[in-house]
Amino acid sequence: MFNRKQFVSAALLLALMAPAFVTASRAAGAAREEGRLLVATEVLQEIQAMPDQRIPDTLLSRAYGIAVIPDVTKVAFMFGGRHGNGVLAVRDSLSSPWSNPVFVALTGGSWGIQAGAQSSDIILVFTTKGGVEGMAGGKITLGADASVATGPVGRQGSAGTDMSFNSEIYSYARTRGLFGGIALDGSVIAIDKSANTAFYGKQGVTATEIFSGQAPTPPATAQRFLEQLAMATRTSVRASPAPQAEMPASAAPNPAAAAPPAEGARTYPLEEPQHGPSQN
Repeated sequence: MFNRKQFVSAALLLALMAPAFVTASRAAGAAREEGRLLVATEVLQEIQAMPDQRIPDTLLSRAYGIAVIPDVTKVAFMFGGRHGNGVLAVRDSLSSPWSNPVFVALTGGSWGIQAGAQSSDIILVFTTKGGVEGMAGGKITLGADASVATGPVGRQGSAGTDMSFNSEIYSYARTRGLFGGIALDGSVIAIDKSANTAFYGKQGVTATEIFSGQAPTPPATAQRFLEQLAMATRTSVRASPAPQAEMPASAAPNPAAAAPPAEGARTYPLEEPQHGPSQN
């Protein structure tokens, strides 16, 4: 039995060790998300290297957002479900550089007599601003909040696919080496708040802050993903912010001659309204 003195000593020891546990947990979380981002970069690179099965350039040129979700696991026994974690990047116009990545989660279910398990790499291509900005509340249901279609592959696309690109989102999956469009109606894609907090090192960081460049500078793995994304869509890469050198006092600009304030940064309503405490 612990006496009161031993109990107080143990409590003090735990209190002193708590910051170390928190720091170690955050570091482990950041490393896990960096690993996911590296895998997402490899998936995008490998799929675009498949000449007969790659996402058509004409579709990528229309993309306002691209989500790469590696290793989506689908498990089924009578009733099935799928889940995976990945990243989403957006751009304000078709010639703009891509934003820093936001971590997302994909979940969904299926019905019918089925059994077994499989893992797929899933890519979602958002072809309208509404498809991205429609994630008000922090998540969208594919097929309900935004129209979704199986994506065409190769230069000519696949038979029966909506080649007029009228859908807001096109979905792809690579399973056992095969790549092609996949039906994801009813699946939900949501902002992964805990992953974003771990990766960017800021508690409560929002998707709006990340997309608009107001979040802390991410690790180098983010830049590698953006470079691969820019290569796939043939756009420029957003340069990482360089550290600013200290300016001598004599060279400081005259406040009276300062330029007018820039227009406010664009926001993306991708999470729940801030009327109260957020829910994960």
